Amino acid sequence: MSLKDQFGKDILLTGWGHSKFGKLTDDTLESLIVQVTGEAINNSGLDPKDIDEIYLGQFNSGMQPLGFTSSLALQLSADLANVPATRTENACASGSAAFQQGVKAVLAGTARNVLVIGAEKMTDAGADVVGAALLGASYEMAGKASSTGFTGLFAEVAKHYDKRYGVKIAGESLGDVLGSIAAKNHHNGMDNPYAQMHRDFGVEFCRTISDKNPMVAEPLRRTDCSPVSDGAAAVVLSTSATGGTTAPVRLAGFGHANDFFPAEKRDPTEFAATRASWERAFAMAGVGIEGLDFAEVHDCFTIAELIMYEAMGLAPRGEGSRAVQEGWVYKDGKLPINVSGGLKAKGHPVGATGVSQHVIAAMQLTGTAGDMQLPNARRGAVQNMGGVGIANYVSVLEAV
Repeated sequence: MSLKDQFGKDILLTGWGHSKFGKLTDDTLESLIVQVTGEAINNSGLDPKDIDEIYLGQFNSGMQPLGFTSSLALQLSADLANVPATRTENACASGSAAFQQGVKAVLAGTARNVLVIGAEKMTDAGADVVGAALLGASYEMAGKASSTGFTGLFAEVAKHYDKRYGVKIAGESLGDVLGSIAAKNHHNGMDNPYAQMHRDFGVEFCRTISDKNPMVAEPLRRTDCSPVSDGAAAVVLSTSATGGTTAPVRLAGFGHANDFFPAEKRDPTEFAATRASWERAFAMAGVGIEGLDFAEVHDCFTIAELIMYEAMGLAPRGEGSRAVQEGWVYKDGKLPINVSGGLKAKGHPVGATGVSQHVIAAMQLTGTAGDMQLPNARRGAVQNMGGVGIANYVSVLEAV
């Protein structure tokens, strides 16, 4: 079973664009959107007049005064006039929400070519505004003051995880394992020209509390947290290839699942809806974890990546530390995770993240990932979530 078997048509990623991530003081939200829109359409081999529909993923939540952004992509060309455009919002999964809405438009037959964009401009706002905006994705903390923000919410997840499972590595703590994940992703980010952070901190630095790496919310240090970022990415979805600059990439399967919003209705370490989104994507694609060559996952905090090893089926519950200890998730391991540097080093402009992950995966599968390139990458997965495992999206992509 595959997506094509189920729906009778292919969904292809035929072109893509990606901006630099970071503090982009010379760019506006509009300029970033126009940049990646132009790149994606040009690289797909299409013209702007060929685009039938647009979906833009953006969280915003008050980080930008302009809250009505769906038509900004039309600034690229007069030929985009009258194209239907919709903004999607699902917290930090807004980009993947846009992606899946675009997929469904093509599957429904109401569009042949859909432009999907993810974008966010966060650094224009003060830290207090950004913190309050992100906490808008928490049922319990929305509108309330917090000194630790979303880091505090994931720190609670880490504490529950440590209490329930501990770490299956003699002489190491959960903080040590999380530090190793951070170091891995910073090392990988060195090879990503789009990444916000180009510094290989090393394992010892990431594991150690210091003036330069303070505790933000125990047990999460600064190196365990993704940065505040600006950036954008875009992809074109089509039913057939149109002579683009690279080979297309096929969407083999996708999954989406939402969990209950109140924390009291969720197991803090289970991430049940995250697991369900993986299972749905794998079932549609007709593959399992063993069929993947790599994955880009949502490591907004290092504890999220650790739990993802278990949610995706790479390791049993409570044994995610083995994936780090035994080297499974490194570039030369059996399933490289976040070769882009992940959100941790690449950056996390929240609305852009899901689309960025799809672009990075498409580059891997077409052999155009440059210094990030893995050998013989034929199938990969993308996982993006909003809130503490609330809105969950997974895509399985494969080379054509």
